[in-house]
Amino acid sequence: MRTLMACTIALLLTGAAVAQQRTYPEKAVRVVVPFPAGGAADVLPRIVAERLRQIWNQPVVVENRAGAGGNIGASVVAAAEPDGYTLFSSPPGPFVINDSLYKQLSYNPTEFEPIVILAEVPSVLAVRKEFPAATVGELIAYAKANPGKINYASQGRGTISHLTAEMFQSTAGVKMTHVAYRGSAPALIDLAGGVVDLIFDNLASIHAMHNAGRVRIYAVASPDRVALLPDIPTLKELGLTDFQSVTWFAIAAPAKTPAPVLNRINETVAAILQEPAIAAQYQALGARPVGGSAAEMAKLIAAERIRWGAVIKSANITADE
Repeated sequence: MRTLMACTIALLLTGAAVAQQRTYPEKAVRVVVPFPAGGAADVLPRIVAERLRQIWNQPVVVENRAGAGGNIGASVVAAAEPDGYTLFSSPPGPFVINDSLYKQLSYNPTEFEPIVILAEVPSVLAVRKEFPAATVGELIAYAKANPGKINYASQGRGTISHLTAEMFQSTAGVKMTHVAYRGSAPALIDLAGGVVDLIFDNLASIHAMHNAGRVRIYAVASPDRVALLPDIPTLKELGLTDFQSVTWFAIAAPAKTPAPVLNRINETVAAILQEPAIAAQYQALGARPVGGSAAEMAKLIAAERIRWGAVIKSANITADE
């Protein structure tokens, strides 16, 4: 009798889970992006959100909640009802960096439920149009001759943009002055305007400005050259051995979001990323659509937390100037 009751309960729970997965979503879904509109962190999820709206026949609204290196948006999601109707789309910062950067957070990044990796985008080294050095080699020589006089922008303290520049300074043996912004868009506006000298940013955010001649990309930080910029060398080719910086963008949910809902989102988004039209939009931005399972995302997060934590410790970076 006990075995029969256990089997009956298991069947009922399985049936409820299947029903929940099939019926979700039944109302509007909010996707919180913790950075300003205009950058890759904003554009990439918007492409998927529009396709989700079509498939689910429900509004999928992207909401920008920028500030504090992504912590404001992350806190909003962490405190939200874990029902699948508030999701989090972000680059690595709030997932794997900020717990090493800030003394205290209002959320626990390890408690987010991983869902899926949207894309990977290589970082690139770009300079303002009138920058006096014409190559990376000349830039390094100029920086060594003028320590601290080169101003480099970043998406904010502790972002991949900032940490990549710190790795560059350490590897190249140069010293530059950091100017932190709140996201890619305002940083790139000032780079194009000549307010700052250079930036390490993801290719998706800066590629259009490079094509328009508003800024100049000197090198990519991926292990290999990228198809979008076949004539641009890697930093590794230019002598910075083992230098690598690739930004990823992922979707997660608040802790304790039901597994059937997480599975539904994962399966739908992963399928969208394989659609030729969506893949083409991502590739045009210099992004490689990824997809995969929630377990694969969790594995990436664990490895990245160790990697960028080591950079923060080595460079003695804190959230405050």
